[in-house]
Amino acid sequence: MRPITRSATLAASALGAGALLALAAPVAAHAHVVVTPGEAAAASYTVLEFASGHGCDESPTTSFTVDIPEQILSVTPNLKEGWTIEKVMEQLDEPAEGAHGTQVTERVAQVVYTAATPIPDGYRDSFKVQVFLPEEVAGERLEFPVLQSCVEGETNWNESPGADGAEPEHPAPAIMVGEAAADGHGHGDDDGHDDSAETASATSTAASDASVDVLARVVGIAGLAVGVVGVVIALAARRGRKA
Repeated sequence: MRPITRSATLAASALGAGALLALAAPVAAHAHVVVTPGEAAAASYTVLEFASGHGCDESPTTSFTVDIPEQILSVTPNLKEGWTIEKVMEQLDEPAEGAHGTQVTERVAQVVYTAATPIPDGYRDSFKVQVFLPEEVAGERLEFPVLQSCVEGETNWNESPGADGAEPEHPAPAIMVGEAAADGHGHGDDDGHDDSAETASATSTAASDASVDVLARVVGIAGLAVGVVGVVIALAARRGRKA
């Protein structure tokens, strides 16, 4: 192979590698079912927003089934136009005290959102569920596994991080629960709706999107830098042969 051809090949390979790295960043960043906010206070109502921008191996999404942690006894799904919503109930082994001090004998174990029209792969959609986080879960990490069903196949987002903290292939959406507020309770309006939780969720979602965008830009820039370095090496090699 002549020097010029070899140099051109090296440059093309380096640029190709950089471009692939840059393009892969945003794809990888949006490749999960995520929940926001990422943290919330115990003894309070919190609106959790679940979102996804992909199908199952490019197959359109038909439904999402969210598993509710057993510690949570109060669950209120938001209505969503174009979707049917089902609360799957579970009998408790023994009565427990609910959010308002009442005795409850059953809880919502799952919430199922089913789309009237399947969501095409590559289009983002989300839904919200309000939960009451009991005081006893303060300091815990709560997972909300999600089964994503599609026209063809399904993906179960139910895996926990490894012992070393490494993210698994199909991580379960999760939140960290902080200490309760000073007054010990975080109640919303008379209808149980928590406007502050909605605001926190929106703020956290914006922050999450911004973080993802920053990560994608950083990785993208790193990819382009790899390509530039490759071009410099190739040109240097070419000049060395001419000398």
